[in-house]
Amino acid sequence: MGILEVTDLRVWYDGLEAIHGIDLSLPEGEITAVIGSNGAGKSTIIKAISGMVKRSGKLIFQNRDLPEKSNEIVRRGVVQVPEGRKVFAGLTVEENLRLGAYTNSHPKEIPELLEKQYETFPRLKERRNQDSGTLSGGEQQMLAIARALMAKPLLLMLDEPSLGLAPILVSEVFNNIVQIGQSGTTILLVEQNARKSLCICSKAYVIENGRIVIEDTGENLLNNKEIANAYLGSSKRLSCN
Repeated sequence: MGILEVTDLRVWYDGLEAIHGIDLSLPEGEITAVIGSNGAGKSTIIKAISGMVKRSGKLIFQNRDLPEKSNEIVRRGVVQVPEGRKVFAGLTVEENLRLGAYTNSHPKEIPELLEKQYETFPRLKERRNQDSGTLSGGEQQMLAIARALMAKPLLLMLDEPSLGLAPILVSEVFNNIVQIGQSGTTILLVEQNARKSLCICSKAYVIENGRIVIEDTGENLLNNKEIANAYLGSSKRLSCN
């Protein structure tokens, strides 16, 4: 049984069903990816788990029902990094990070959490007093991830973390994600960059039109010609190097 078990998840927008009864199981301490084309429903899954959209179905987190309210979900240890980063411009890097720890009931832990983020993201330490709105896109993405980590998540959900980034920055962000996963944090990764996602995940789901159509390991999906043609732009076996 995974750290999060989702059964018959359904989501509606304006009376129309967008997610059609999907099931997910996230292994604890591992990276799970959801890939698919634009509009397939990838981001909606994360929003539903986060309590940002109306949903039905059964969501069990650590053997207990997951609450429906976003703030209660965060307190349970499920934290989302939203698409588009959404840092608080006008506040410094460190002020943004401190906001990420707003659910922490032990203020004495915050300095240690800050240093941990600065170790993971040295560039943020260099810019700790800089207005976050003046950071580059890659730096803002690092800040958004670090801010989420300040909440000490048991499950970290990343929504399109490479969106709009230059290739060299995409690689850096994915390296950060691998490092976070190696620390023991369970990760749900929703990404348009299917190849890089499959290269770092242990498990993956392919979603089409609000339905899960394939579930397998990342390695197997990389070697699946049908998936390669549809999402990776090649019918050949692709390397992760």
